[in-house]
Amino acid sequence: MNAAEILTSSEKFHIELGLKRISKIVELLNNPQKNLKIIHVAGSNGKGSTCAILEEILTKAGYKTGKFTSPHLFSYNERITINKQQISDFDFERLIKEINSLDKKFNIELTEFEILTAAGFLYFNEKACDIVILETGLGGRLDSTNVIENPLASIITSISLEHKERLGNTIEEISKEKAGIIKKGCPAVFLKKNKGYKTLYNEADKKEGIIFETEAIPVKGGYILINGEKIKFNLNGTHQGENLALALKAVEILNTKGFKIDQKTLKEALCTVQWKFRLEFINKKTLVDACHNPDGARVLTDFLNGNFKDKKIKFIFGCLKNKDYKEVLRYLKSVNAQKKICFYEFNYPNALKYNDLIKTENDIEKITNPLLEMNDKNFDLTVICGSIYMLGLIFKNFDRSALDEI
Repeated sequence: MNAAEILTSSEKFHIELGLKRISKIVELLNNPQKNLKIIHVAGSNGKGSTCAILEEILTKAGYKTGKFTSPHLFSYNERITINKQQISDFDFERLIKEINSLDKKFNIELTEFEILTAAGFLYFNEKACDIVILETGLGGRLDSTNVIENPLASIITSISLEHKERLGNTIEEISKEKAGIIKKGCPAVFLKKNKGYKTLYNEADKKEGIIFETEAIPVKGGYILINGEKIKFNLNGTHQGENLALALKAVEILNTKGFKIDQKTLKEALCTVQWKFRLEFINKKTLVDACHNPDGARVLTDFLNGNFKDKKIKFIFGCLKNKDYKEVLRYLKSVNAQKKICFYEFNYPNALKYNDLIKTENDIEKITNPLLEMNDKNFDLTVICGSIYMLGLIFKNFDRSALDEI
């Protein structure tokens, strides 16, 4: 089997939280994670954007910057990058097969994400990264990335009610799981207005963590103000001010730990940072957003109400069946515009089926090809939104130039 076949095999392609298996495999690999300087990021929403901002800043500052994120859009290689360059097919195949061989030999029974986590640690260590940005997969306390011991900083982004079947039924329970990445005596960064603020603070305090609170930086018209200076910021949405604040607080911490990141570098990075399919215009009339949960839908709704009020909007939506799609759709229906909501039933394990959707949402029509729907002259804007897996499938065979022509 090749690497992708190993990862998607029935014995691997599932979620099983816990640190026992990942601890065993990294020990067999001589604990590559112990040689890395790591910024650890957990949260419900905003992890990817925060990681992207940090990656852009650190790369522009001249540091060899590893980044481990999930899920991917088009290929597994996207999850493991150095200076924004994906791991090569050769290295990916080599590392996945090496880890899988050890897994079989010692009967560890690793999951897909655990294999990927170990591969990321190995790759970043082999390439002697100066720093690694490490995003959790699910939760924090029992996430396989949490095998690390002394991060340079632990960042907790926005927390919302998600994965309740695994993390808990309340914001407090979920926040406690996320706060599991905070380590004794290490810096912990989070927003004062985070829904889980009290829990995060208490958990960091218990671990004698060095607490760094911050507040969202106002984003208006694609610009922010830092020290009185107007700076171009390339990510859409006022919510990105939260992720930016977290990233900049982490930069402050890094500058006390031997890193040198100046204002000029920050300005250049904020002008060019990108995070694919998060409030991203792929052409003049098509917006793509991976709003896979209610908090993400709220952000999308706020953006549309602020920029497309009273316009005609067509939504193309699809999601996994374990998501709170009823609440996501409630937000989309609240957008202050003339609108039509369509549903795309994409081919993916655990994807929501149209026949199940219409049991409660019988005013939504089904479509079969989202790309053909993008050129509807009856609407001012088409918004393709929902599952990141869906977006990956829709746009897999289209590059930017092709999309611009649609």
